[in-house]
Amino acid sequence: MTVESATAARPAHTGSNTLRNPGMPLDRAMFEGHAVNRSAAERRTASLTARRSVKKQWQAAWLINAIRCIDLTTLAGDDTADRVRRLCAKARQPLAPHIVEELGLEGTPLTTGAVCVYPTMVPHAVKALRGTGIPVASVATGFPAGLMPLKLRLEEIRYAVEEGADEIDIVITREYVLNGDWQALYDEVAQMRDACGQAHLKAILATGDLQTLRNVYSASMVAMQAGADFIKTSTGKEGVNATLPVSLVMVRALRDYLDATGHRIGFKPAGGMKSAKDAMNWQFLMKEEMGRDWLRPHLFRLGASSMLGDIERQLEHYVTGRYSSASRLALA
Repeated sequence: MTVESATAARPAHTGSNTLRNPGMPLDRAMFEGHAVNRSAAERRTASLTARRSVKKQWQAAWLINAIRCIDLTTLAGDDTADRVRRLCAKARQPLAPHIVEELGLEGTPLTTGAVCVYPTMVPHAVKALRGTGIPVASVATGFPAGLMPLKLRLEEIRYAVEEGADEIDIVITREYVLNGDWQALYDEVAQMRDACGQAHLKAILATGDLQTLRNVYSASMVAMQAGADFIKTSTGKEGVNATLPVSLVMVRALRDYLDATGHRIGFKPAGGMKSAKDAMNWQFLMKEEMGRDWLRPHLFRLGASSMLGDIERQLEHYVTGRYSSASRLALA
């Protein structure tokens, strides 16, 4: 991948136009008894990052592509309308003008993949992003724990959609996974999918709470069977968030689902990813496991906030040969 190929014409934001996953009846045979070898998963991901090294214009291209796939996020208890507007301004112009100029990207649309906020912040994001084509994603269903009555969780989804959210990041009930109650999990996600209407549903599995990689695989498969358009690793609030071995298991699940149904499901790692190196590593995983199509924002997102700052800093180093202090670059 070069800078030219990373910035070639493509649908910048196709989430709302992508063919939806229609789901299917719960099929336990697709996941029950599926063995997952943790040591093999760890070896695979360790080798993936160890043998790949890209530099100069190739590294710049991968980082530009990562920007297109970032769900730029603020999910803090002290979020305000002003903070959301600043976040949206950064989503609209993720790189400083002098970096854009030096990269030769003037006139080339470059924005983040989406902006992700709490339901009450959705109207502020919608207003700030009007006319840009950047989707607004909202967490819902009692994020991050999800321990609210289902009726209230469904109402929160409908509220966020009515406020203008294009995508809904739901959290599953971890208890259903830990108890192996797959029918309850399936029914829950299916109802959440219905409540989303035309908004795309991203199912957060909170993998750090699921104890085993076999549970991660099974929960991934059940969420997709119930109609999830994306599967997502974490809320970012668990003790352990996105890791490459867990991501590998989830990606293999969506590949198996594609083979069985012909439907493409997106993947979103989130939580704990802060560096440009993280952005590179997760893209390497998607490229090697799923191919180039999963390097586009309608099938791949990076849930992050501070990651964009490090990417911008690395790109400035590429064009100037110097690392600047973080205070020189606009924060989200």
